[in-house]
Amino acid sequence: MNGTGGEGAGAADSALASAAGLSSRQRSMALAIVATAMILDLVDMTIINVAVPTLQAQLGASDAEVQWMVAGYSTVFSLLLITGGRLGDIFGYRRAFLIGVAGFTLTSLLCGLAQDPGQLVGARLLQGATAAIMLPQVMSLTQIMYPPHERMAALGLFGILGGLAAVLGPVIGGLILSANLFGLGWRPIFLINLPIGIVALVLAARILPAGRSAGRPRLDMIGTLLVMMLLFALIFPLIQGRDYGWPIWGFMLMACSLPIALILIRHSRARMARDGSALIVPELFHARGFSFGLLTTVAFQTATGGLLFVLTLAMQRGLHLTAAQVGLAHVPYAFGASFAIGLLSRKALPRFGPIIISWGAILMIAGLCALIGLFNALHLMDIAPWLLGLPLLAMGLGMGLVGGPLPPCTLSEVDVGHAGSASGTLKATQQLGSAMGAAAIGTLFFLVQPGESMAAGDAIRAFTVSAIAVSVILAMVGLLALAIPRQLQIRGTSHAKA
Repeated sequence: MNGTGGEGAGAADSALASAAGLSSRQRSMALAIVATAMILDLVDMTIINVAVPTLQAQLGASDAEVQWMVAGYSTVFSLLLITGGRLGDIFGYRRAFLIGVAGFTLTSLLCGLAQDPGQLVGARLLQGATAAIMLPQVMSLTQIMYPPHERMAALGLFGILGGLAAVLGPVIGGLILSANLFGLGWRPIFLINLPIGIVALVLAARILPAGRSAGRPRLDMIGTLLVMMLLFALIFPLIQGRDYGWPIWGFMLMACSLPIALILIRHSRARMARDGSALIVPELFHARGFSFGLLTTVAFQTATGGLLFVLTLAMQRGLHLTAAQVGLAHVPYAFGASFAIGLLSRKALPRFGPIIISWGAILMIAGLCALIGLFNALHLMDIAPWLLGLPLLAMGLGMGLVGGPLPPCTLSEVDVGHAGSASGTLKATQQLGSAMGAAAIGTLFFLVQPGESMAAGDAIRAFTVSAIAVSVILAMVGLLALAIPRQLQIRGTSHAKA
């Protein structure tokens, strides 16, 4: 039996029943398909960065327009993630995935055909919206295809490919721009998605398991609006605040998130009591693993988002490394993270449980302390920059020990009927944490070294202060992880029998 059955009544409506009919080979192929979608999103988030000078020269884009091409994608993506996840629960994870991939492919074409900056900004916003439908289904489909005790192996692939995509995205973009394929300039960085998206669509329709949430929830329009308002109030000021000089309206907008959150909680409880189809399912937070997993995720993403931002600044301003050298310096970090997620976490989580998240946080702190010492030594003495690779490798290994187990630990107690809502909430939390990190830690860096000061010593001091703040947040990650239940709820039995 394959995963191509209809999404009508009866057993075919059960996502678990459909997934159980997949052979081992089909599950591997399905995993490769959803991993491809994840890579497309990661690459498209970063590939445009290297094209900024070309877009300004060839398309006549202003600084503000380029900013929206980059940040607009992430903003819309963040706002619609939870809704995109819930659409999978309602209409079926495979169907939502196909809609997302088709939309992402079409909007990539629109990006590549844009004739002016305004058209490209609009296409990028639409691309972010379709990615928000596509990406939550990656985790949801993985959740229904693999029980918790097998899920780390599947997520290990995501970790390896995610690390490679983060490193190779700008490299691929640079090669495409340098090649100037068919004389199209910047356009192929978007058009390259077309053949990949079409192949993914054909294979996904044939291989991915059908079915949806057994409860068949309805779309919660009021909840959707409230969630979008809440995430916009939190994320937009964090993404745009620094560029606007942290205006008062940004802080007022963030303050509005509290009453919006309270209204959302009341609405969700009332909606669940009435028909059980709230966008945010309150009972998800009754599970200690989910609640503390989200708190740990926010802290972790804040630390890593801020760290990667100021690390690049410090390497360029403090150590005077070129852009190419900075890219190469990140390779040990990416390799360590990929190795730890793909192998170490997969082996250690079933044996030791969530405690390995705390071990990873400690390893990251140790590597960061060594990095602080090396930065200060490199600034004062003639020491080879390649020595940075050792602490960066340790930090990457620690990052993998945290980032690998966090998603399965957070989702381990979640009922598969709410897989889409839970996955969307987790992805939105990750985006929020990253935005908070870049804003908060970045602001701290610029307080020590303002933009007009290019003194190398100021940059090193700014990194030292920022790195200490990141270490404190990582210590919080280690402590919060201790509250995640040590014994994961294994649903493998029911999964196998479905």
